Amino acid sequence: MQKPIILLFAIGLMLLTLTSCMSKSDITQDELVRRAQQLADSVAVGDQNPWKKYFADDCLFFDEKGRNMNKAALVADITPLPTGYSGSIKIANAKSHIERHIAILSYDEDEKETIFGQEMTARYHETDTWMRRNGQWQIIASQVLRYYEDPAPGKADTAKFAEYVGTYGLAPGNTLTVSTDGKLLYRQRGNRPKDLLIPEATDIFFRKGVEGRILFHHVDSGKVDALIDRRNNEDVVWKKIN
Repeated sequence: MQKPIILLFAIGLMLLTLTSCMSKSDITQDELVRRAQQLADSVAVGDQNPWKKYFADDCLFFDEKGRNMNKAALVADITPLPTGYSGSIKIANAKSHIERHIAILSYDEDEKETIFGQEMTARYHETDTWMRRNGQWQIIASQVLRYYEDPAPGKADTAKFAEYVGTYGLAPGNTLTVSTDGKLLYRQRGNRPKDLLIPEATDIFFRKGVEGRILFHHVDSGKVDALIDRRNNEDVVWKKIN
């Protein structure tokens, strides 16, 4: 009677081991972050080798510029920075979901770039989907987004603010007003709170945390006849009523 019990115990141990192996992955978040940092470090110097190694031949890559690239195009895009340029990318705030043959890593990329002594910064967010095939972990899909940042404020000619002040109409019953206290310029739609218009350049303004620009259009006589709400390089034109 001992043999069947021993056999059942052995089978149970095998099933437990198999289940454990099936539910766990052989890659960790730390290793994924290490590889992501290796890819980031290779950008400035134009080292294509990590990109050839870690991206699958059938990968999908979507960058912050809206480009959809296959592996060949992606690898070809990795070239050294021009003379006088240098930079670095730091991986931060990584989060992952890892299960058996799939691993998803989502993280921030803090970029610093120096262009002939001038310091530049940018922030991105990337999500990579890794898959284990034939015992090898590779990225099968990746998407990069750029965090929105307000442009650098400029100086406005406050003497021109009086020209901007007035009511602008988009359609009957749909208007906005532009006002000033002499030092600052505001835009208001209906009963909503006023939005501060921050100057970027002459006749060009933006709102804090809002992508796009507010431009004031002048006719040949120099009089303002419209407010232009520019979004993604397309214009919504508000005609000046009074």
